[in-house]
Amino acid sequence: MKAKKLAPPQKLTPAKRKLAIEGVPAARAKKIAASEPIAPKIKRGKTAKPLAPARIAAILDALGKTYPNVVCALTHRNAFELTIATALSAQTTDVTVNKVTPELFRLFPTPKKLAAAPLGAIEEIIHPTGFYRAKAKNIKGAAQVLVDKFHSEVPQTIEELIQLPGVARKTANVVLGSWFGIASGVVVDTHVQRISRRLELTRNEEPVKIEQDLMKVIPRDRWIQYSHEVIHHGRQVCIARKPRCADCSLEHECNSADKTWSSH
Repeated sequence: MKAKKLAPPQKLTPAKRKLAIEGVPAARAKKIAASEPIAPKIKRGKTAKPLAPARIAAILDALGKTYPNVVCALTHRNAFELTIATALSAQTTDVTVNKVTPELFRLFPTPKKLAAAPLGAIEEIIHPTGFYRAKAKNIKGAAQVLVDKFHSEVPQTIEELIQLPGVARKTANVVLGSWFGIASGVVVDTHVQRISRRLELTRNEEPVKIEQDLMKVIPRDRWIQYSHEVIHHGRQVCIARKPRCADCSLEHECNSADKTWSSH
């Protein structure tokens, strides 16, 4: 299904990019929260009807207002760059990836050139991302598969994308959604996993099962945006330890047992 693709972050003005990734200021977030209905709870940590369509709509509305024009935080100019950047983002930050990819793509701007690059040269450039030996082997191998099997073009199905070394379902969903506007699934990273469980949208812990649960309750035309909004929210507000609940635009909808502040 074709949906709204996300603009590369560098295409936005600095002010819009800041809002899209960091969200609105805390004062505005509090007003957004206050404008949404309160989700009734049975007890602490248990919402009465967590999957009620009205509650899902309120969650999506608040997220959309908090992260307007949401984007993937990885700088990229095409599907190939996004594929490689996303593969490099495992176990590191997008900020770190964005520091190494300009030089990587300056030297090796195409699948053919990256596939032919000396492994040591790739390792030296991506060293700050961690696990650089495995990542270098993977992205060089992914480039080679693109050349050999896909005429140097990034394929547009999950089944084909996961044939690339270092590309699993999460990376495939990022590329398909952000670049191609194809809502093939929901990106589930550690932030989406944590926040979706806090919001009681799933009880599962395994990413594949969480994705299946989310695909049932989130409208398909919001799969792409939801993932990136929640990823940014997890980095900025709903952090793993001591979440900033007083500054959260989802506060009225959340009854998580580990809330640090509650209005209801």
